[in-house]
Amino acid sequence: MTSSTAPLLTALRAGEPQLMLGIRMSRSTDIVRIAKSTGYHCVLIDLEHSAMTVETAVALAACAGDIGLTALVRVPEREYGVIGRLLDGGAHGIIAPRVETASEARSIVDACRFPPRGHRSQLTQMPQRGMVPIAARELNPLVDAATIVKILIETPAGASNAQEIAAVDGVDIIGLGANDFTSELGIPGDYEDPRVAAAVSAVAAAGRAHDKPAMVGGVPLGSTLERFFALGMAPLFLAGVDSDLMHRAAADRSAATREWYADRRGR
Repeated sequence: MTSSTAPLLTALRAGEPQLMLGIRMSRSTDIVRIAKSTGYHCVLIDLEHSAMTVETAVALAACAGDIGLTALVRVPEREYGVIGRLLDGGAHGIIAPRVETASEARSIVDACRFPPRGHRSQLTQMPQRGMVPIAARELNPLVDAATIVKILIETPAGASNAQEIAAVDGVDIIGLGANDFTSELGIPGDYEDPRVAAAVSAVAAAGRAHDKPAMVGGVPLGSTLERFFALGMAPLFLAGVDSDLMHRAAADRSAATREWYADRRGR
C-alpha cells in the first residue's frame, strides 16, 4: 500500500477545512484563478453534469496544479475509460459517482493506479511533473501517492456497502451525495429524514474503520450539516458552483440596479 502525499488528504486528516469550487459552465482557466484568489483549496471539474470536453477539463486541471490548487474531476457515471486521460492530462484525482459495491470501487481504482495496485496505462511525462521524462519505476509510486480517488455513494445500496467500499485499497475518500441519495429515497432535498442520518453514520463509520476521510455533499450550511459533522464527517466543502454563483450574482446586481434607478426616479 502506497502512503498518500496529497496535500488535500493531509489537510483533511488534520481537521483543516478544505473548500472546493465546482466548475460546470466555465471553460476558461480564469475560473481557476478566481478560485485561488477567493480562498478555495480545490476545484471540482464536473464532467457528470456538463458537456465539457476532456481537453478543456485537463487544461483547467493543469492550471490548478500550476497555481497550487488541487483539481478533482467528477467523471460521468460508469465511464471509467476516460479516467486515464484526465489523470495523464493534469487532474490530481477522480470523483466517481453512484458507486454501490466494492467491485465497482475496485474498477475505479484499477483505472487510477499503476500496477500492481491497478491497471493504469504507463506513461513517462505528466504536467504535474513539469513534463520531465521520468522512468516508470520512479514515476509510478510518486504519481500513485499523489493521486486521489474519491468514491461517491448516492444510493441506499451503496450506503449498505460502505464498509466494503471503504476497505478497497486505493480508495482515499468516501463520500455521501445527499442530493441524489434523497432523490433515490423519493424525498428530494429532505435531509432531515432519519434514513439520511443513518447513511451519513454508515459512511462516517466506514471512513473511521479504514482511516479514510468521509464527507457529505449537497447539504447547505446550517444545523443539519453541523449534526452530520458531529457524526464524523471531514471538513471538505463544495462551497460553490460556478453556474449557481453566477446566477446569484447576476440576480443581485439586477435587483440592485433596478432599485437604484427606481429610488432616483422617485425623488
